[in-house]
Amino acid sequence: MQSDQQQFFSNPSYPQQPGYGVGFAPQPGMQPGMQPGMQAGFHPSAFAPSAGSPEGYVPYDAESASVKGFDFNDQSIRRGFIKKVYSILTLQLSITFVFVAFVTHHAPTKLWVRQHPGMFWVAFFVMFGTLIAISCCGELRRKAPANFMFLGLFTFAESFLVSMVAASYSADEVMLAFGITAAVCLGLTLFAFQTKWDFTMMGGILFTAMIILFLFGLIAIFIPGKTVQLIYSSFGALLFSMYLIYDTQVMMGGKHKFSISPEEYVFAALALYLDVINIFLHILSIIGASRN
Repeated sequence: MQSDQQQFFSNPSYPQQPGYGVGFAPQPGMQPGMQPGMQAGFHPSAFAPSAGSPEGYVPYDAESASVKGFDFNDQSIRRGFIKKVYSILTLQLSITFVFVAFVTHHAPTKLWVRQHPGMFWVAFFVMFGTLIAISCCGELRRKAPANFMFLGLFTFAESFLVSMVAASYSADEVMLAFGITAAVCLGLTLFAFQTKWDFTMMGGILFTAMIILFLFGLIAIFIPGKTVQLIYSSFGALLFSMYLIYDTQVMMGGKHKFSISPEEYVFAALALYLDVINIFLHILSIIGASRN
């Protein structure tokens, strides 16, 4: 049919009339080469499917958590992704700060938390279950609103756990730890954005250090003492500080070796949130041990 149409209009005995396209009469406001139904300002090539995908969709690789053929170096996409991640992170940290501030400054609530240690395990299982669900189920953490629901449950459970830990310290110690954590995290974030060093290649080293910290924590349970607590907390604060730089650069993408897909905004916010919370808890432990 198409070849017949081309032969018909290419026949010398039927000269093409001025102002006509290939087989279509010009419409008011149409540009040369446009087809009926197209809006002015669009080129026909804009409706062509992208290379490698007949339907025009870019495939997503669930195993590597990356988008095939997607260039994350695009500034507008990267900035939008980072803005979304930090918006979620700010909301998470605000919820945790409200929980901790209320428990540490409200004496009846602080007493109730100390008298009901069983609530710790309830919050722990909720936190652990939602963490496993978000970390292991890729489709869950990328599908709204289920990803926000699970992230919200995790944030409230984690905030309650942190507030129970903070209830064992004085309000001055908690506020001091909060201030130090804010300064450290801000400095490390700025460093991660500005430095030319690529920390995304240190994933294996950091994971090994995490296992060492976990084993050292198990041993420290049977060796009580201020010195052991200071060593463990100092090593933990240093490790999660490195993790904060690592997760920040993975989120940034760009020229770094490894980057995260822009669809993983919930996972990126979760990783940064856990880094900040662990830094806060280890600094609080250092302050508590130094003040006995």
